[in-house]
Amino acid sequence: MAWLLLALAIASEVLATTALKLSNGFAHLGWSILTTAGYITSFLLLARALKLQLDMGTAYAVWSGAGTAAIALIGTAFMGETLNPLKIGGIVLIIAGVIVLNLAGAH
Repeated sequence: MAWLLLALAIASEVLATTALKLSNGFAHLGWSILTTAGYITSFLLLARALKLQLDMGTAYAVWSGAGTAAIALIGTAFMGETLNPLKIGGIVLIIAGVIVLNLAGAH
């Protein structure tokens, strides 16, 4: 259940960050409301996942790493941002770091 909550927290954070870009500096009310609601939801879900005994370091690494990778891909696919080899390398390093943290925390 904790991992499901964490996955939902990641999805909420990605939605909020995408809406943040679309809010144009909070100039568009609808996107601004979605941004705020998404971040609040994400933090509430992350807090609940932590309460259910996920290690804080691992949960935060997965939450932030997966969110960062997803946003980079969304930016490339839908917002006209570029994805070069250096950015791809950075995403791979983030994913590798999350995997290592998960392996280190395995009992």
